[in-house]
Amino acid sequence: MSLAQQLQSDTFKKAELHSEHLRLLGVLAFVAIFVLVTIVRVFVLRSTSSTAPWEWTLLLASIIAAYEGWMLRRVDLALKADCSLPAQFWILSTIVETSIPAFALPFLTSHQIEIAYRPLASPLLVFFIFIMLSTLRLSSWTSVLSGAVASVTYLCAALYLGWRPPVPGVPAPVTQSGVSLNAITLLLGGIVAGAVAGEIRKHVLAALREAEAQSKLKVIQHDLQIAQSIQQSLLPREVPPIPGFDVAGWNRPADDTGGDYFDWKTLPDGKVIVSLADVTGHGIGPALLASVCHAYARSSFRGAQGLTTALERINQDLGADLITGRFVTFEAAVCRPRCPDVEVLSAGHDPVLVYSRPEDQFAEMNTQALPFGILPTFCPDPPAHLQPLSGDLILLAQTASSNGRATGVSNSVCLDWKG
Repeated sequence: MSLAQQLQSDTFKKAELHSEHLRLLGVLAFVAIFVLVTIVRVFVLRSTSSTAPWEWTLLLASIIAAYEGWMLRRVDLALKADCSLPAQFWILSTIVETSIPAFALPFLTSHQIEIAYRPLASPLLVFFIFIMLSTLRLSSWTSVLSGAVASVTYLCAALYLGWRPPVPGVPAPVTQSGVSLNAITLLLGGIVAGAVAGEIRKHVLAALREAEAQSKLKVIQHDLQIAQSIQQSLLPREVPPIPGFDVAGWNRPADDTGGDYFDWKTLPDGKVIVSLADVTGHGIGPALLASVCHAYARSSFRGAQGLTTALERINQDLGADLITGRFVTFEAAVCRPRCPDVEVLSAGHDPVLVYSRPEDQFAEMNTQALPFGILPTFCPDPPAHLQPLSGDLILLAQTASSNGRATGVSNSVCLDWKG
């Protein structure tokens, strides 16, 4: 199910109910103001209306208030139960609600008014209040239905009061054509309200999509934070104690999570194996693959087997977990206590940099094999053996890049031979 369909079936239905709740409160507020104005006019100003007896006015307001209160309770129960209302509810409530003013016309119109003017003496404001508030139902067809029902029921009420439709070709008095004009106006009002409701609906859907995207973004950010904490926990916390060497590592992923890490492991015979790895890509997926690579490397480095054998095993185990298009660059160096001989093997990683202190310059050592995951078998050149002098540095580094350009170092291990 697409996002739009989910919003339509779940979130949007809740938005419809919340909007209907506000609409009903608006109707009840209008009824309350109408009753208050009637009470002030009758009991404070001591004025009466020849077109609308106040007893019938208050009775009509009570009926409308009771009906709207019942509808409000239905909507509130649906919101609490987290369910939607059937389509029949919206259709019937629209017809009943918009018909109430028309049914009330015969009772609110004084018999002292001439028959021709009775349909025009009743205020059309109540019709337009219902039509206007129908836009909060977020449905174009509901607003159009409201306008059509208002037009038809108004004509029916006018017929009951003695109005007759004009005959084509026969001059009609203003009172006769005025009713037709009012009916057309109500219908056009419903059509305009339908267009407005359609625009409101679009904005509500856009707001819901944005809220849904923000919610998913928060979940992703939370997952990234967890992945970042897991990835940082893979990095060693203590420097390995190996006589003759100072070892330091540094890691800073380009994003919240990345596919690179450094590690070192002290073997039972005192050797220390330092390693760097970088999985293609950024994000949670490469971070998970980096964790897998870290576990395979830890289990493969053993004292009895050589560096080539260990990397062959890592490539075999890791190759089964990598999908097409993914690969891992890897390099490792073996340091022996008090021995100025460092064995280095690189599988597609960045060149190893060797700084010569006497000559004050850097030299590069190129890679000896393809990255892990490209070929099922690992066939490297023999590992390189570096003999640093006192003060020389061996740097195993992973460069960070943006748009194909190197921007700095994101992952590195430095070996400083003290002698």
